[in-house]
Amino acid sequence: MTIQDTYIIVDIGTGNVRVAAASPQGQVLGVAREDILYINDPLYPDALYFEPVQLWSQVLRLAAQVLAAIPGSSVKAITATSQREGIVLLSASGESLIGLPNIDHRGREWQNMIADKSRVYQLTGRYPTSLFSALKLVGIRERKPEIWQRCSTFLSISNWIEFMLSGVARYEHSQASETLLYDVAQKEWSPELCNVFGLDAALLPPLVDSAAILGNILPEAAIQLGLPETVKIIAGGGDTQLAIKSTRPAVDDVVIVSGTTTPIVKITGTYTLDAEERTWTSRDIEPGRFVFEANAGVTGLNYQRLKEIFYPNENYEVIEKELEENTHTFCMASLGSLLADEAISLTRGGFIFPAPVSHLLTRGSFVWATILDIACSIVKNYRILAATAGHHPDYIWACGGGLQSRVLRQLIANLTGKKVQIRKEYEQSSAVGGALICNEALQVPVVMDDHTEVIYPSDMEYHATLYAEWEKTRQYFRSIN
Repeated sequence: MTIQDTYIIVDIGTGNVRVAAASPQGQVLGVAREDILYINDPLYPDALYFEPVQLWSQVLRLAAQVLAAIPGSSVKAITATSQREGIVLLSASGESLIGLPNIDHRGREWQNMIADKSRVYQLTGRYPTSLFSALKLVGIRERKPEIWQRCSTFLSISNWIEFMLSGVARYEHSQASETLLYDVAQKEWSPELCNVFGLDAALLPPLVDSAAILGNILPEAAIQLGLPETVKIIAGGGDTQLAIKSTRPAVDDVVIVSGTTTPIVKITGTYTLDAEERTWTSRDIEPGRFVFEANAGVTGLNYQRLKEIFYPNENYEVIEKELEENTHTFCMASLGSLLADEAISLTRGGFIFPAPVSHLLTRGSFVWATILDIACSIVKNYRILAATAGHHPDYIWACGGGLQSRVLRQLIANLTGKKVQIRKEYEQSSAVGGALICNEALQVPVVMDDHTEVIYPSDMEYHATLYAEWEKTRQYFRSIN
């Protein structure tokens, strides 16, 4: 039996934890997943946390499942990626104290402590809100002294996974970009930003580049996973950055990452800011590059929940078939996606269709309207990025599980007038990005399969009218929020 060299990629998303195995060529050999278990924290109006010990148990269990499914493999390295604003607090002895996900907003009550938000935007590339890690730490400090007094440092969730595997605590640069404590242009922690939040710079662990080898797997972790102690632990990065890497883009390319949320990003070679402070700028995992981003919000989550209501027992292929057979343009939706030029997100949304209810209205009408809302939200954010930083190529790269919808891919092409390009294994883009990182770390020369599926724009004039109707629908729901 041929022994297959393999990498393990741990991916902690907003909704679930996944462990994937991939070959150096980027072929995904197996994936196991479970939902992450969040706990409401009653000490704050809008706070969630997770138990790190429980999440670590899930990672070990899922890794064992994946490894059992690929017996003819030789694991060479493990890396990790995760939701970008989530963190885990650690004690001086390395005990994991509490996990705070990106959807935890315990710091919202203290947002007004930031006297000069524009200065923070200039340094961090993002308008400061409770989404980001610094304000999560402030929330712990102000209301959970029993944890704060024991806290010695903190890590992004992916860096914490790597710490649990290697014993080495480091913060990777793309993840550090999400903390509000990191100077993105200078590529270093910022004492000025620490002072803004009243946080001691001693909390900040050393920084590390993506694809750095942190060390060999710890003996205890090797025993738990049944792996040799020669397995290397590799610094990964933010989930968006790993997904971007899977498309292998060039500077000035735009990439759409369609998952639970949908970042729309332009790869830049210089630190780029928006004069109206609508966008994010982060470090890429590629040296010397930046990710200039707008985000359409919980697009994939909206689609998943509508699928559970209207198609509870059918797979996505049934939905696609029904959508391709009908256009359902008499139903429009606005479901709370985010637009970079809106300061306040929608809190009420819904569907609009002619009254009385037409006999032509079907379950597919509602899902069509949802897909169109997602596509138009992506396109609006793309236009904001292009207006700010320019975009001249006639194509857009796309990846992520949401792009499994052929209808969505075609809508994006039709509405932007750009070709949409996707590579093999685009559905598991973070895993493919993780494999590429491991190749770099281990200096494994691999020629990747460059086969690309291209979706060409069509019916652009008709789709311009759909976009205009969507904008009217969005404005209606904006008026009642």
